[in-house]
Amino acid sequence: MAVNSQSIRVGVLGSGKGSNMVALAEAAALPDASFKLVTVISDTVKAGILDRARERGIPATFIDPGQFRTKLDAAAEARYVAALREANVDYVALAGFMRILKGDFLSAFPQRVINIHPSLLPAFPGLESWKQALAHGVKVTGCTVHVVDAGVDTGTILAQQVVPVMDDDTSDSLHERIQIAERMVYPQVMNVLGRGSAILKTDYDK
Repeated sequence: MAVNSQSIRVGVLGSGKGSNMVALAEAAALPDASFKLVTVISDTVKAGILDRARERGIPATFIDPGQFRTKLDAAAEARYVAALREANVDYVALAGFMRILKGDFLSAFPQRVINIHPSLLPAFPGLESWKQALAHGVKVTGCTVHVVDAGVDTGTILAQQVVPVMDDDTSDSLHERIQIAERMVYPQVMNVLGRGSAILKTDYDK
């Protein structure tokens, strides 16, 4: 894989098929990329994201998330942090990771945990945002890349991509178009971060 020798090191967390991880991996393989994927971790033992990563030669690991359904328990959180630190990551990119991250995890990677959400935040935070958009009858929705903080989809917005809502859209058709937009904008943001983001540097320098 051809990467810039100065590339930032990115660890990816995901729970599902891994389409956004694949988009990131393909972008990271380009000669002018400013980031590279160094590890992929899932909370689901048979998640497709693990297979997709291994197919591309990226180390991929299942780590038991512990006893809770929607978050990591304390012991699991420590295991995730340790694995990411062992991989010497600069950033953590969430790609369909279906657990809320708080506390010690965010403190371990301050302002360095990035997520992509399928709406134009602050509109429609939480689960199944495309269904929320349809239910509210909006004419446009989209996706947002943002820094993860202790709230739910409330962190600093880094980039957004607008997706129009068609009159004949179903939840599936709208979700599919939002996913296409996600796969475009997420790699762009990671390349910007790899080159140095003025917004985030301001946060770090405080």
